Amino acid sequence: MIDFVKDVRLWFAPARLKDEGETPDYRFSLANERTFLAWIRTALALVGGGFAVDQFLPDLRWGVRVGMAFALLAVGAACALRAVNHWVRCERAMRRGEDLPLSRFPVVLSLGVGLVALMMVVVVLMGWTTGQ
Repeated sequence: MIDFVKDVRLWFAPARLKDEGETPDYRFSLANERTFLAWIRTALALVGGGFAVDQFLPDLRWGVRVGMAFALLAVGAACALRAVNHWVRCERAMRRGEDLPLSRFPVVLSLGVGLVALMMVVVVLMGWTTGQ
């Protein structure tokens, strides 16, 4: 828990990372940044998908529509928060000469997106069901 609090502090003060070990090869830091940006793009796509489900499927039953939209929005928010946390943890590990941290989040993200996709397949196969 203490490490998590330290990580969150680094989100808002990344200059403190200079106190962690030695500066890594800039190519690794830039690769870490590109990975962060890929996570952010994924988060934006999930948030956009959540809004699209909510706005463009008005004929879908309210509970199904809101459930799918909420799932996409929640996973998108989690992805955005995880992006910055992962960036900080990787940057710290590189500076300390440690192995990069492992994460279960890709599995969680995949399961969340996969479940919503399966729900959408069911909706498509059953046809659009009116009911508000």
